[in-house]
Amino acid sequence: MGISKSLEEYIKTMYILQSQKGDIRVTDIANKMQCTKASVNKSIKLLAENNLVNYEVYGKIEITEEGYKTARKVLEAHDILYLFLTEILEINHEEANIEAENMKKSMNDHTLNKLAKYTQSTLGMQELKCDFDINNEKCIDCGRRIKSVHFTKRKGRIQNE
Repeated sequence: MGISKSLEEYIKTMYILQSQKGDIRVTDIANKMQCTKASVNKSIKLLAENNLVNYEVYGKIEITEEGYKTARKVLEAHDILYLFLTEILEINHEEANIEAENMKKSMNDHTLNKLAKYTQSTLGMQELKCDFDINNEKCIDCGRRIKSVHFTKRKGRIQNE
């Protein structure tokens, strides 16, 4: 059973905050997402019901292993869309970041997988041979690897530098 796009954003934000600060606090989540503490608490309760976080009222918020997988999946979706927008459509980085955020909220996994494969093919990344699937944990690092590759346009084709 999947969770809503809204809850995906909460788990992603918690993952980022934990990476940056170590601890996750309701106040920090509310500030980062520009929402109320009540909204955060309601979402944390739903995330806990889905075994994505462990949380006791006024206690520590801990992301479960399943929660980590979900957060990485959400970040990966953003990376794929961002790469497509910047490297293929040549949209500036700031606008692409905003657009990728908006697009991933409405895109299903099937469409995202097709876009990922198209992007890999267009950018000449067939050598990864990972058969990308947004739900496949072994492919989580592909987006990160491809962002580190620099591409240039030569003779109307994008090739590795």
